[in-house]
Amino acid sequence: MIPLSSGVRVWIAAGHTDMRRGMQSLALQVQEGLKRDPHAGDLYVFRGRSGSLIKILWHDGVGMSLYAKRLERGRFIWPSATSGVVSISASQLAYMLDGIDWRNPQHTFRPAAAG
Repeated sequence: MIPLSSGVRVWIAAGHTDMRRGMQSLALQVQEGLKRDPHAGDLYVFRGRSGSLIKILWHDGVGMSLYAKRLERGRFIWPSATSGVVSISASQLAYMLDGIDWRNPQHTFRPAAAG
């Protein structure tokens, strides 16, 4: 898992991205397409056309990292915007990585008493 600090910003690249792209190509997309600095310490999340694979680009101050996650079943929930960038919180990213709808997570039933 990515060690997220409390002040980290997470950006979702709206639309779909060619998942054959690597670190350099995705960093260039962040810089030229999204008009952001890929070396600022923010996380950038990209999703493929099928929706079952995402890649996360992150620069930790020392080097660039590229993380990938594929869901065995289902698809990652993605914003409906076709271009641009959408900001989410680190906790919403954690929901997304677990395959949970990060826009409106549902709390499960918890009993109030043990007996």
